[in-house]
Parts: sequence; C-alpha cells; structure tokens
Amino acid sequence: MSGGHDRLTPEGRRFLAELEKMKRLEVRVGYQAGEATDDEGVDMCDIALWNELGTSGAHPIPARPFLRQSVDGNEDKIRAHCAQQARAIARGGTAEEALKKIGIHMKGIVQKTIKEGSFVPNAPSTIRKKGSDKPLIDTGRLRQSVNYHIKPKGGGG
Repeated sequence: MSGGHDRLTPEGRRFLAELEKMKRLEVRVGYQAGEATDDEGVDMCDIALWNELGTSGAHPIPARPFLRQSVDGNEDKIRAHCAQQARAIARGGTAEEALKKIGIHMKGIVQKTIKEGSFVPNAPSTIRKKGSDKPLIDTGRLRQSVNYHIKPKGGGG
C-alpha cells in the first residue's frame, strides 16, 4: 500500500484483536441444563423446553414460545443493541464487555416476554391450582432462571 495506509496504530491493532475475539466467541441466552431447578427438583431447562414447544400426553401443555417471541418481536432492538456494542469496541471496549452487555440485554428481553407476552391462556384447572391466569408465571422461577453464557463459537453446552 502507498501513503502510509499499511501501518496500524496501537489502537487499530487493539481493535482488530477484539474483532478476532468476537469471531471466536458467542453469547448464549436461555437455560442451561443442571443450572437451576424448581421446588420439586425438575430442571428449569426442561421446564423451559416444555413451555416453549408444548407437550402431549395425559396432561398436555400448549406451546408458549417465549424464547422465539423474545427474538422475533425484538429483532430491531437486538440489532441496534449489537451495533451499539460494536461501536463500543471501536471506542476502546472489549469483546467480552460487549458480549456481556448483549447477554444482559437479551436476558431482560426474555424476562419481559415471560411477564408480558401473549400466550395460550392457562386451563381452568391450572388457574385453580396456582390462583392465577397468567401463563408461564407461577413461582417466578422460570423468569428468574433465564441466563446467558459467553462461550467459544461452536462449543457444546
């Protein structure tokens, strides 16, 4: 290259190094097996799955896709927040800081969707049992248990 454009400043090298980290890392938002249980010892990851997709059998649970609604209904907000974090890296932030902020942001969106989302109503028997007609909210554990993890891309878990 000519005109000195082939030399990076220390800030430029730092920025490129953080971009390389972003290529290798991802933030996963949701439920991790073995991380939390309900009062009866049932894994919250299983409870989230049953509610997200629904179940069949003697006591079926209708699908209440709170995770999908969280992403589908907030795509523009999520995209804008990710762009904001990319700008923060350009201003001196780190990949880890950006991913942490994205995780916190997404966790909040999922929690808000659980609380305020539009879902199949509870059955009358469920309303009698828990004393509420609000789907997905009983003890609050499902909402409290959503979390995020920063991991290498393509890694298990």
